[in-house]
Amino acid sequence: MNYADYFAQSLNAIKAENRYRIFRPLDRDARFPETSCAGKEIISWCGVDYLGLTQNPEIKQAMSASIQRYGTGAGGTRNIGGTHFKHVELEARLAELHQQEAALLFTSGYVANQTTLSTLGKILPDLVYVSDAENHMSIIEGIRESHAKRIIFEHNHVQDLEKKLASFPLNQPKIIVFETVYSMSGDFAPIAEIVSLAKKYNALTYADEVHALGVYGPQGGGLIEALGLSSQVDIVQGTLGKGFGLLGGYITASAAIVDSIRLMGNGFIFTVSLPPHICASGLFVLDYLKTHTEMQRYLAELVCYLKSGLKKAGLPMTDSSSQIIPILIGDALRCQAITERLFSEHHIYVQAVNYPTVRKGQERLRISPTALHTFKQADQLLDALTTVFCQEAVKPCV
Repeated sequence: MNYADYFAQSLNAIKAENRYRIFRPLDRDARFPETSCAGKEIISWCGVDYLGLTQNPEIKQAMSASIQRYGTGAGGTRNIGGTHFKHVELEARLAELHQQEAALLFTSGYVANQTTLSTLGKILPDLVYVSDAENHMSIIEGIRESHAKRIIFEHNHVQDLEKKLASFPLNQPKIIVFETVYSMSGDFAPIAEIVSLAKKYNALTYADEVHALGVYGPQGGGLIEALGLSSQVDIVQGTLGKGFGLLGGYITASAAIVDSIRLMGNGFIFTVSLPPHICASGLFVLDYLKTHTEMQRYLAELVCYLKSGLKKAGLPMTDSSSQIIPILIGDALRCQAITERLFSEHHIYVQAVNYPTVRKGQERLRISPTALHTFKQADQLLDALTTVFCQEAVKPCV
């Protein structure tokens, strides 16, 4: 058997669908969003560092001091020598941030979702997951691994959600799973309506807040905090790796739920824990956000400016309530071509997003402004997009 043939066939199939991905290594340093790539000085409009905290001098200094004190790694799993007092302290602070009884740290947001959802399905008998159609792959994989029943409701469609919930007995365990801010469309979930339906149909709620953290809420606690609904959501999953500018994921919930996942979740039990200096830096970030709300305000103003400019230019921006700005292309090859022209001719990096991140026919550019981008850079981006779209005839310019 020639194993290499199978890999070659797999790669050729991906290339034939125009979805072969090439990474762009960036010299991402303190100049961000200015950076260099392939010998070019460029402006990056990609990523999830929404507040620019990965380059914050105070946070970098705090992390450096933490490394000197605690070392570079945790030295073990949480069960075997790898629980540091900073893990415990950060978990307590995250629980407080989300007005929950307890929290549990994971190595990433993906692992937090996958582990928690797969484990809940093993704890609750005859569980039904009622999941939004646009949920992240980590949610999909976690539910799949749970072997629980899964029902999909139309994206953000409250009436369809109620119809699905009403089809099951009131006393059957049910968990409604949704994202508060959806990563590819940038729209908000109808959180208050979902919470109301959960109470009506005796269901738990599981909310993924990863793209809202730092950006929304008076303490950066996300959209649920901003709406004053923290005490109404049963399980909140979050990340340290996006708006908080660090690494790692977590869940917050009741003490009983968190303890159950701690003792039964394989993705938590069988992996080395987060380095203590990450946890110490997480505590610093949580304090920092309490007194630096100007970053949220600036980002909101910049996002409004960009959206207004895109609408004026007649570009195919999809409706977005958040800081995530999608431009729908609908064709993988054309999407990649636009990305390449922006990079080569205008020194702007906006990544093409294709299948499997989005469905085929939904290929798009995703613009991710940060609190470090300037309005001058926003004007440069708008000029470049308008020029490229006109030349590509993706959509007639207005």
